[in-house]
Amino acid sequence: MIQVTPQLRILVATEPVDFRKGIDGLARVVKDELVGDPFSGALFVFRNRRGTAIKVLVYDGQGFWLCQKRLSSGRFRHWAQPGLATRQVVAHELSVLLAGGDFEAVKSHPLWRSVGS
Repeated sequence: MIQVTPQLRILVATEPVDFRKGIDGLARVVKDELVGDPFSGALFVFRNRRGTAIKVLVYDGQGFWLCQKRLSSGRFRHWAQPGLATRQVVAHELSVLLAGGDFEAVKSHPLWRSVGS
């Protein structure tokens, strides 16, 4: 089972990928294009070219999980960030993204605030 905790590292690929790719193809994208380790336990999110579907790849210590969501109408907003292959998001932003929302517009409290005197 995939547990999305506040400590989980979540990386969103900023460029669309070919959705004919499966686990091995997306793991290769992580390794070659995103310069990451697919076995790290981080959760990687990919978007198709049309913006109608996303795939999530994560390694849980025993094997890979590959999940896909395709919207019946509408599109996922493009989250391109010039010059970067990935963009890190936090758990509640992933929840908004999976619901088809705009995670960039989410307003929330910071995850950590120092306790000052």
